[in-house]
Amino acid sequence: MSGKVVVNRCMSLDGFIAGPGHSMDWGSDRALADFVAPDDLAEIAAATGAMLVGRRTWEVGDRMQAEQPRRVDYPFSGPMFLLTHRPLVPPNPNVTTLTGDIGGAVATALDAAGSKDLEILGADVAGQCLQRGLVDEILVYILPVLLGDGIRFSSPGLARTDLEPISSTRSGDATILRFRVRRQSDRTV
Repeated sequence: MSGKVVVNRCMSLDGFIAGPGHSMDWGSDRALADFVAPDDLAEIAAATGAMLVGRRTWEVGDRMQAEQPRRVDYPFSGPMFLLTHRPLVPPNPNVTTLTGDIGGAVATALDAAGSKDLEILGADVAGQCLQRGLVDEILVYILPVLLGDGIRFSSPGLARTDLEPISSTRSGDATILRFRVRRQSDRTV
């Protein structure tokens, strides 16, 4: 049995997953781990078997890691897949670069996740996965901040996607929302 494909996002209360210029500075240099209870992050990370990350998200994370090298924001240690048309320079031995069709990339990463979940990180990759009907769940950390501008949760052109609420949990200063993506066959006429 394979795990689920889960879009995992932090979001400001006004619907932005990043600020202007793809900034992930959520205020006063706070990171996800500063908002969410450590036990909740550990539980979500333990259910994750692999991650599929978009190039821009990878670059933002790489920049954040360079600025604060000792900061651990998410306690995940498993296979990382980067969906990109440009190889990493220098190559990272801990990352598998994938190119081509989003369906193939998801299948490869989901297989590597084993029976655990595959987390999708990155606005463009998540949008492609949602467009193709590849997402099972959406996990959102609502952070108590208004960004006012930036990268929206979903990109323009994304078709309507019906969701079924699974859970809503207060965790530290954040609210964690989890939704199941309803398939066309789930909808009543």
